[in-house]
Amino acid sequence: MPRMTMIEAIRSALDVSMERDDDVVVFGEDVGYFGGVFRCTQGLQQKYGKTRCFDVPINESGIVGTAIGMAAYGLKPCVEVQFADYMYPAYDQITQEAARLRYRSNGDFSCGITIRMPTGGGIFGGQTHSQSPEALFTHVCGLQVVVPSNPYDAKGLLISSIENPDPVIFLEPKRLYNGPFDGHHDRPVTSWAGHPLGEVPADHYTIALGQAVVRRPGSAVTVLAYGTMVHVAEATAEETGIDAEVIDLRTLLPLDLDTIVASVKKTGRCMVVHEATLTSGFGAELVALVQEHCFYHLEAPVMRVAGWDTPYPHAQEWDYFPGPARVGQALRDMMEA
Repeated sequence: MPRMTMIEAIRSALDVSMERDDDVVVFGEDVGYFGGVFRCTQGLQQKYGKTRCFDVPINESGIVGTAIGMAAYGLKPCVEVQFADYMYPAYDQITQEAARLRYRSNGDFSCGITIRMPTGGGIFGGQTHSQSPEALFTHVCGLQVVVPSNPYDAKGLLISSIENPDPVIFLEPKRLYNGPFDGHHDRPVTSWAGHPLGEVPADHYTIALGQAVVRRPGSAVTVLAYGTMVHVAEATAEETGIDAEVIDLRTLLPLDLDTIVASVKKTGRCMVVHEATLTSGFGAELVALVQEHCFYHLEAPVMRVAGWDTPYPHAQEWDYFPGPARVGQALRDMMEA
């Protein structure tokens, strides 16, 4: 089986989808000739031509607005917003048009678009290249939100997103593009070459949206994470010796509540780890759901470890980033509660 980075897995998903269906089109800033700032679309224009993979002006509202029109006519656009931080000019189109089209047309139209966005920090991108805006999308009825943590999932989830008849926000943790990251920034960089989830089938396969997966079985505490934080949580559990069950949510909407509830009822404790700002982050929704469905099984308050309530700092990146030190201390505190 081929081994791929997350970049290569995303490119393979786009390639497979475009080859299977002529209605799939790919466009965005620099995605055509240049192959994208992270090279996720490299070679697609040469293979499929300038009408199916093309560059557009720096206009995020125009990118998404054009995709909505295409989808209404039956095409399947997969567009790229170069960084998730740049999506704000398109937020009106995403939330007021794409998310509402099926509802407002009483099912006469759907909006099968996929919006890819590199997300998160850990690359010294500073405040305008490191944001994690997933909570802004999970609040909107009509959207689906996906955050893969590895190449295998990235390909299967992206193909499922492209084939989905409704709009999908596909957030790609940029720190994971070339290898897993456990939060130890002072250690040598690792690649996906030796990781089991770096093995990615070359052909078509899908992973259903709304299905979480247990990455590390455990009995002492449930850790809910997604994206880069899955690897941080796994590493922290090993380093602390705490028998944590780590759940990779994979999709935030739809959310696999059954897997979460089953785990928390087993362990009696729950911690949520995400990179986004703490206040009103998606972790708050997870905490509320766990409290509602698992109240009589909890042996300690549900805890959150997240980014600080501040713009993402460049100079203090590793203070903001929820690394093993912060997550480990929170786990120890929870076990003593």
